[in-house]
Amino acid sequence: MAKRPGAVALAAGALFALCAPGAAAAQAGSEGDPPPREVSGGYADWTVAGAELAGRGVSLDVTGPAVRTSADRASFPALGGEADPETGDTELELGGAARFEGPAARPLVLAGLRLRLADAGGALYARTVVDGRAGELVLADVTRGAAPAVRATGVTWAGLRASLTAEGAALLSTWSGTEFTAGDGLGVLDVTVGTPAPKPEAAEAPRAASPSASAPEPAAAPVPAASVAHPTLAPGAEQSVTGEGFAPGAVVLVAIDGDTRYQTVADADGRVERTFPVYATAFEGEHTVDLSAVTGRGTVLSVPFEVGVPD
Repeated sequence: MAKRPGAVALAAGALFALCAPGAAAAQAGSEGDPPPREVSGGYADWTVAGAELAGRGVSLDVTGPAVRTSADRASFPALGGEADPETGDTELELGGAARFEGPAARPLVLAGLRLRLADAGGALYARTVVDGRAGELVLADVTRGAAPAVRATGVTWAGLRASLTAEGAALLSTWSGTEFTAGDGLGVLDVTVGTPAPKPEAAEAPRAASPSASAPEPAAAPVPAASVAHPTLAPGAEQSVTGEGFAPGAVVLVAIDGDTRYQTVADADGRVERTFPVYATAFEGEHTVDLSAVTGRGTVLSVPFEVGVPD
């Protein structure tokens, strides 16, 4: 089937309270229930065997720190989140990115993976770039077959079935040129996370020795900015782009004229750098390179450059 025309729209209204776990904790505490505990480690295994992906020529690969444990199974480490010590309800941020390989010329990279799991149902979220802009979408609905196993030091969800949402189906259809529909199986998830025991209430902090003493001002975060090595360069030459102001460790996608071609990771100072070739067939005039963070603060930077005869 031919590709659907147009880009996939990412609806801002589809975002859950996943991005604001503190609000959920405050609500639980106000009702007298134990507040959620921070996740101290764990992983989510994603198995795509038997899902509709393979039948449409799509396979699952990953980027670190996630690892592929078999041809159709991958494991994503838990980077953070919260779990309810009584119900097992879990909100989880996963490390690495899912990389779908298939009929399209380039893979579909889904980073910033997040899971929300509850008795009434859950969802799998992902960030990707559409038309050069990064955004988050609800990739799949998640349903459980059995109640989670809740322990004093963790929670396990087994046999969670992921099914494409309408947004997820549109994204895969547009990328692959093959028809996907809402409800198509995206595989099975098995999630195990650890939670530390509740901390005893801290004793009242002693007063400072000097009332006039004040804490040092925190260092200001670097202002997001991007630049290219060559404002003007000839077709077929090599260009470099540098960006700063990203969250350390953020996954950053590099798109040239809206075409996502590369992926890199911000260093400890929030900086990224990528060298790329300018096609020999590139038209003369202005072109654009975009740096889009799909994890961390979601920073998006854009910088123009000219293809032509350098001065």
